[in-house]
Amino acid sequence: MTPEDIAVARARVPLAFRDPPAVQARKIGLRVFMIGLFCYCLWAFDFSPQRIWTGLERLGTVASFMFPPYIWTTWEEFSEILNGLGETLAIAFLGTVLGAVFAFPLSFLGAKNINRFTFWRHSARRGFDVIRAFETLILALIFIRAFGLGPLAGILAIAVSEIGTFSKLFSEAIENTSERPIDGVKASGGSRLQQIRFGIMPQVNPVILSILLYNFESNVRSGTILGIVGAGGIGFLLSDRIAAYRWGEAWSIIFLIIAMVYLIDWLSGLIRQRLIGKADLAK
Repeated sequence: MTPEDIAVARARVPLAFRDPPAVQARKIGLRVFMIGLFCYCLWAFDFSPQRIWTGLERLGTVASFMFPPYIWTTWEEFSEILNGLGETLAIAFLGTVLGAVFAFPLSFLGAKNINRFTFWRHSARRGFDVIRAFETLILALIFIRAFGLGPLAGILAIAVSEIGTFSKLFSEAIENTSERPIDGVKASGGSRLQQIRFGIMPQVNPVILSILLYNFESNVRSGTILGIVGAGGIGFLLSDRIAAYRWGEAWSIIFLIIAMVYLIDWLSGLIRQRLIGKADLAK
């Protein structure tokens, strides 16, 4: 169809080339509502250019205190920092593993192609939502009150939070599998358990591995924050240095945290390439 034909059609039936008045009114109303909500939030939170400028000046002052970064000159000082980094890694690792161990069997309850009972499936999914509704930091504060200060509270907080996250993501991965391998196992006389083992699991294993590696990276960062509230790890040392106005040492700790997260991201990429393959990662 040429532009001339389109112009003739537009002149003949103009309503076919634009939204009906009711749809246009809804779109305008939605835009006005969003703009009004945005402006109200700025007003309610006392937003002003002067306040932003003052905050930036203070931020610049704090940043100036961080330079030059602190360099530890004795092994006793540096070993404390290394121990905090190792503790954060251990918290993230144990929390991720424990969450995955409990979430893996629960994820089958939320998968439509596994659990055919609608009531139990929806109950399991709503349970996942309830668990995910609690932020890891809130869980850490609860477990600190129950088990005291230290890494155990951080491990349990990450593990419980990841049960909800992993269960949802694993169940979605199971639901998105192809039925053809399952039909092949079934046609060969395989039982229901064998259909899951040989028809579904080879499809979801790469997805589960990718989810585990990504969430482990995220939990390393979460472990740092949990340490600030008393759940152990490098976050506790960072909070202590900031409270004591030892800004140079605080910046050095932040730099080590960034380097640790970057190293974990690089290593997890290598693991994914080794176990999943470059071709699958590119899809």
